[in-house]
Amino acid sequence: MDTNNNGGCCSSDTEVNTGQFIQMIGLDKNSPAPEIQETTSDLTFNDRFDHFLARWGFRRSEHIVQPGIYKLGTPDADSPVFVSANYTLSFDALRSSLAGIDCYILVIDTKGINVWCAAGKGTFGTDEIVYRIKWSGLSKIVNHRKLILPQLGAPGVSAHEISKRSGFKVEYGPVRASDLPEYLKTHTATPEMRKVKFTFKDRLVLTPIEFVHVVKPTIIAAILLYMLSGPLAALIAVIAAVAGTVLFPVLLPFLPAHDLSIKGIILGWLVTIPFGIVLAADPSIVLWEKILTLMAMFLLIPAVTGFLALNFTGCTTYTSRTGVKKEIFKYVPYIALKAGTGIICLIVLGASRLMEII
Repeated sequence: MDTNNNGGCCSSDTEVNTGQFIQMIGLDKNSPAPEIQETTSDLTFNDRFDHFLARWGFRRSEHIVQPGIYKLGTPDADSPVFVSANYTLSFDALRSSLAGIDCYILVIDTKGINVWCAAGKGTFGTDEIVYRIKWSGLSKIVNHRKLILPQLGAPGVSAHEISKRSGFKVEYGPVRASDLPEYLKTHTATPEMRKVKFTFKDRLVLTPIEFVHVVKPTIIAAILLYMLSGPLAALIAVIAAVAGTVLFPVLLPFLPAHDLSIKGIILGWLVTIPFGIVLAADPSIVLWEKILTLMAMFLLIPAVTGFLALNFTGCTTYTSRTGVKKEIFKYVPYIALKAGTGIICLIVLGASRLMEII
């Protein structure tokens, strides 16, 4: 079930027994079971506004749902039980897809992180699920022993361990929560339901948070570059930030190459070319100034977009931990070299202007 709203991380191999896990998260082993809370499949204005704020990274740690057991509709002891992260977008994506379905939702504590990332970090994992099953008294609420988990949570879960330690069998639902009503008819996912997609809409909704993360560094860099080498240098910072955080997610499948870092570098070259042509054709700029500025642009912009593209691996649903590590070790030195050389070009350009050489 796509209740994660994207985010890619790497799974954790750390195993913690239930007793250690209870102590680790600071909850009393003998604490009473929580009351069953009610929820609905309807999303209010406040829910949607919360989603908007989350997408823009506003108070990121506050978009959480209280862990516990929730009932949707009028479930009985034979109603299905779904498991969700306690990130509001994940929980809301699940419940809004279950209109007209009487069921329970077991919300586990993923520290306000979506399913995919939480599975990679270990918070959407075996120990937490086992603990919440026992803590909520789920075995006394339902007669069956079956949990329906989001498919993207599988990297952090050991189904046989959950069954062994809690008696509940794990069933993985479809990738997208919107397919749940159809899935529940047979409890069998079609190949299409199992397919992980990363559509234009999926990528587009990630651009605000990506952009927000670089606003402050971009402003600082633009000011410093303006003071160092003038408005064209400041423009380099802005172009690189917009290309890496807005254009890259949108154009991702259309850019050549497999590695995201190379895709980002190629995008950097593409967005630099039009500005380079305009600069080269400007008769008011002397030759050496053109050369230094063009070198700085073709070095810095691809370096920044390449780095931001590498950072975007954490937002996709198809990058792996080993793949990300490989890209880091393979391309970060190259990106750093390009960026360093570009900065040297700007320093030389700025010094030349101060000395009135150009």
